[in-house]
Amino acid sequence: MLAIRLVSGSTGPDALVLPVRPGAPDAPPEVVPTATTPGDDIRAEVAALLPVARHTGAAGEIREHLRPGGAPSRLWLLGVGDGDERDWRSAGAALARAAKDETQITIALPERAEAAPSGQVEAAPSGRVEAALRGLAEGLLLGSYRFRLSETGARPAALARVDVLVADPDALADTLAAARATAEMTRLARDLTNTPSSTKHPEWLADQVAAAASRRPDLHLRVRGPEELAAEGFGGILAVGAGSARSPRLVELDWRPADARTHVVLVGKGITFDTGGISIKPVPAMKLMRKDMAGAAAVLAATLGAAELRLPVRVTTLAPLAENMVSGSAFRPGDVIRHYGGLTSESTNSDAEGRLVLADALAYAVRELKPDLLVDLATLTGANAVALGKRHAALYSDDDDLATDLLAAINAAGEGAWRMPLTDDYLEYLASDIADLHSSPARGAGSVVAALFLREFTGDLRGRWAHLDMSAPSWSDDVHGELVKGATGWGVRGLLRWLATLG
Repeated sequence: MLAIRLVSGSTGPDALVLPVRPGAPDAPPEVVPTATTPGDDIRAEVAALLPVARHTGAAGEIREHLRPGGAPSRLWLLGVGDGDERDWRSAGAALARAAKDETQITIALPERAEAAPSGQVEAAPSGRVEAALRGLAEGLLLGSYRFRLSETGARPAALARVDVLVADPDALADTLAAARATAEMTRLARDLTNTPSSTKHPEWLADQVAAAASRRPDLHLRVRGPEELAAEGFGGILAVGAGSARSPRLVELDWRPADARTHVVLVGKGITFDTGGISIKPVPAMKLMRKDMAGAAAVLAATLGAAELRLPVRVTTLAPLAENMVSGSAFRPGDVIRHYGGLTSESTNSDAEGRLVLADALAYAVRELKPDLLVDLATLTGANAVALGKRHAALYSDDDDLATDLLAAINAAGEGAWRMPLTDDYLEYLASDIADLHSSPARGAGSVVAALFLREFTGDLRGRWAHLDMSAPSWSDDVHGELVKGATGWGVRGLLRWLATLG
């Protein structure tokens, strides 16, 4: 993975990157005052270049200026927009792509107090340089991410190191460490989600978590196999996994810092491949179903990240893992399933399987773990994409404070979510003639009804629970900012931001 170093001085880099922002109205863009001032010759060149370079200063816009025989020999002008964390993240990702043929580059970070475009000096906002560093580092590390199993074809990126010029490297070391840990965990979630389902199955995924957790002795891991699931009554997980030759698992990963005052349980849907079961999907809808465990990948990576960052909050993650396949042993439309804790559900569509495994995990969390807060992430419905598109998750909660805090953290992290109504008007859709609940009613409001179904399993925690339907933003069809084609790792960054506020 790309190495990022904080340095206070440079020894004549071959490639120097200077941040550029939009100028005042009707004025050309300008170089942001940086911690290390470039030499007079470079400043003169940049001053002459900017008015004619057609550079707007927009975040991620890049112009390269060659200086044969000079030091540096290449000068990059990198747009950072308004200079907030989001813009620096976009700039970092664009730089990682543009500099793929370099081996090392140096970039200067802003001063703590800098001149505003109007010419007046801003009071140094607390954390401005920290936000710039965090955005830049996450953008570089996520924008340079690649997942490829072939040994031929596209050449891997050559960029190996970025030196970041700052006034006081020691003062920013923790900020860089937090950004690196967040990006590493997001990359892990992307790796797990991108892995083809010919390799990825419940036992394999549980083994990956075990390997990662073994590097931290202060993490506690329990993996339930099919026998334990049956003995303890996890009927939803067993039903969904019944059609596969590769049996289901329930992963329970626990970070327990001694100074924790809050206990959060995260639950993530972990369907390692989804054919739709007997209610089989058409081929186009099945092609990317290796991503149907992106919720589990996100919450597991976030828990590993909480341990890496030593966040003072207890985090328990539950990842119900199953493969929804077609066979003579698969559960059938019309079956009644008894979930953990005793509630029963009638399912007339085996392609609505995610809510069945989540129901077991939520009920277990409420009855046995008794946390302060409960949050689940799931690639649950395509309906949320109809309302919110590809870059926003749907958030459901009866708790205004929890919803507000989660949305703030998700947005600050550069991810997207929108709160949707969790209306009781649709509860009648869950009525069943033969079971406590109907898990897959044929009527509309698919994402809302799925959330209402899950809420029935939250018991006393109903008012301290949130559900994130994140199927659409879990996968990117193109390059956008720090996203690349494929799995996005959506949720890791937002969860870590939120968990950091609970200490």
